[in-house]
Amino acid sequence: MIWAIGIIVATAALAGLALQIAIWRNGPAVLDVVDRFAGGARDTQILAKVPLGESEARKVLVFGPQQSNPAEAKRPVLLFVHGGSWNKGDPDDYGFVARAFVPEGFVVVLAGYRLHPDAIYPAMMEDTAAAVAWTHENIAKFGGDPDHIVLAGHSAGAYNVVMTALERRWLEAAGAGDARIAGVVGLAGPYDFYPFDSESTVASFGQADDPEATQPVNHVSADAPPKLLIHGEKDTLVRPRNSRELARRLLDAGAEVQTRFFPEMEHNDPLLALASPWRRDRTVVDTIAKFAREPHASVPVQDNIG
Repeated sequence: MIWAIGIIVATAALAGLALQIAIWRNGPAVLDVVDRFAGGARDTQILAKVPLGESEARKVLVFGPQQSNPAEAKRPVLLFVHGGSWNKGDPDDYGFVARAFVPEGFVVVLAGYRLHPDAIYPAMMEDTAAAVAWTHENIAKFGGDPDHIVLAGHSAGAYNVVMTALERRWLEAAGAGDARIAGVVGLAGPYDFYPFDSESTVASFGQADDPEATQPVNHVSADAPPKLLIHGEKDTLVRPRNSRELARRLLDAGAEVQTRFFPEMEHNDPLLALASPWRRDRTVVDTIAKFAREPHASVPVQDNIG
């Protein structure tokens, strides 16, 4: 009997170790599998997968409900950009984001961008702007509202969407100067990280002629799209001061910004909250969905940005 218990414990330990290794290698892919197993399809299907350039990383995936008539629908659009320090990540591994928000009434677009060694500023904004341009031009065919596009991203992806929305020259260069960004959601994003002190930031931004111009905090204006900034207080990879500083500057400029700081969350926890079974706590999903449906609507907001 004792040997049987020992085998069970050893097997469980090995399974746990294998899971940890898999998460270390490609956490989002593992998270996507867990979400599929724990939460199911949630009436969500992929509607299109479209390359946007020579790089395989530049692509968009469009998700919508399984039972719908795109010609009759006009859903708000959530365009999500993944993180990964500009050197890893693939929209193919983020289906759990679509399964979180398609049931909330959205068409979801997952967008990719060039990674290292090609992720040299401003490539990440050029690629994000290209995804916005494609979405604005084509999303009506999939039941989305081209006049209600909300950008969202985690970590490096949060930088991409915030910077693209604040410095609209990237949208104009991509042919989307007339695209209305209804709102921007940043999850654990770096917005004020100069001087560069990590391998990823040096690799992507170290060659910029004007390094301070790469920082979102230096591009705030009164007419900036509404922002929702979510951050964990225990985030040691991207410190919550990034969200606080951007929020402070946006408020000083007269722009609309809302914040949620979660005391017990670390860097990846806001993203984890979008996947089943962690999605059972609906705080993050509901906060984003309410903001994204109607960006000017009131959501639970914290004032402690000082």
